[in-house]
Amino acid sequence: MIMLKAQEGNPKNIIKKLVLIDTLERLGLSYHFDQEIESQLQQIFVNFHQDSQEEYDLFTTALGFRLFRQHRHHVSSNVFDKFKGEGNKSFKETLESDGKGLLSLYEAAHLRIHGEQILDEALAFTTHHLNLMLQDPKLLLESPLLVEQVKRALQNPLLRGVPRIEARHYISFYEKDESRNDLLLKLAKLDFNYVQNMHKQELSQLSRWWKELDLMSGLSYARARLVEGFVWASSLHFEPQWNIDEVDEIPDCMVTICRFSFNIYAEHELEAAELGKSFAVPYAIQTVKEICSAYNKGLKWGMGRNVPTFEEYMMNTVITSCLYVFSSIMIPGMKSVSSKETIDWLMSQPQIVIASAKVCRLMDDLGSYQRERKEGKVLTGVDFYMKQHSVSVEETTSKFVELIEDGWKELNREWMNRSENNNSIPKDIMEIILNYARVADSHYRSGDDGFAKPQVMAPHIATLFVEPLII
Repeated sequence: MIMLKAQEGNPKNIIKKLVLIDTLERLGLSYHFDQEIESQLQQIFVNFHQDSQEEYDLFTTALGFRLFRQHRHHVSSNVFDKFKGEGNKSFKETLESDGKGLLSLYEAAHLRIHGEQILDEALAFTTHHLNLMLQDPKLLLESPLLVEQVKRALQNPLLRGVPRIEARHYISFYEKDESRNDLLLKLAKLDFNYVQNMHKQELSQLSRWWKELDLMSGLSYARARLVEGFVWASSLHFEPQWNIDEVDEIPDCMVTICRFSFNIYAEHELEAAELGKSFAVPYAIQTVKEICSAYNKGLKWGMGRNVPTFEEYMMNTVITSCLYVFSSIMIPGMKSVSSKETIDWLMSQPQIVIASAKVCRLMDDLGSYQRERKEGKVLTGVDFYMKQHSVSVEETTSKFVELIEDGWKELNREWMNRSENNNSIPKDIMEIILNYARVADSHYRSGDDGFAKPQVMAPHIATLFVEPLII
């Protein structure tokens, strides 16, 4: 994905990015880079609208339009107005010989919705002229690859094709493309074969199960369509998924943790179902995936492999704070949460969550900085801030205290605004978020690392769990 991230936002590089993203998707590789592609498309989407549309030809405009709509960005079909002739009656005659542009517009037009007359016209216009081009013997000699792609598109528009089947066809096309990236081509072939072999194994297991089941012997009137059914299933969701048996393929140090996590969330799923809160389980599992990814990123930063900006570091801490994991696991046991609305609100990263997470991280880093520095294992936010701003430990400490106070002000504001802006969000969820910052304060107050130093927390533990009140 370095190829995606290395380009800046000028029109020429935007075109390169769009082509690369489209290539990854059509080769069947995009599921490996979902987050990177979404991030890049979001940036391109902003630039695409800010730039003068006159800088983009028919191919690029249609490609951008198609990719944006495929990824649920709202882009108007008015971007094609500039390709209409005088009086805005029909498409310009000069486009009739632009085979690459026509094919791009043809595929884009299939994403039309009700009321988009220009796309209805575009589909009719491109279908007509692409069919005419196939009858041109000169084009067959000069651009045989384009002819093959046009034939395939007219028979099976990209939007309506099964992704894995379309990927197989596109790999064949891409192999003949003189501008191809051989590394991507090799990766696409390896990936296709890997997934194919996985599906073969699954089908073999299904066939054995089906034979042992012997269901058809008593249902002679029914149709045996095991393979066809598997085609439907694998076409709906072909991507390889994690299986509990795959845990044996990871390092030994992770096996215990993975099996424990699987067991914990299996129990959580059962308990949530009993309470009628099954809708909360996928969110809880997703938060664990996100925090693992964020921890991995933070570990790389902490070991000095990559040095983030302080702002990047702080945004990652919204996830690594564990606030999402804690709140999600508690939802099934909360009577006040009866629908998915609260979960959707949490997933939107509301300001109160961000503020609470940042207060925790800032206090944690202040409290653990000296210990981490002495052990020399990982860097903290204190290190990143000092490096970015070229300031001393004392100045950084002062700034962190200021940021912590700002965080508390933000928490207070969001708490008071709850009834006005978030009146549908249960109060106890808001309290969990607020209490998270409070616990952080008790652990790291006065710059002590209460999590690593038992003596710091001993009085709190005694108060909570050991010493009863004398009555």
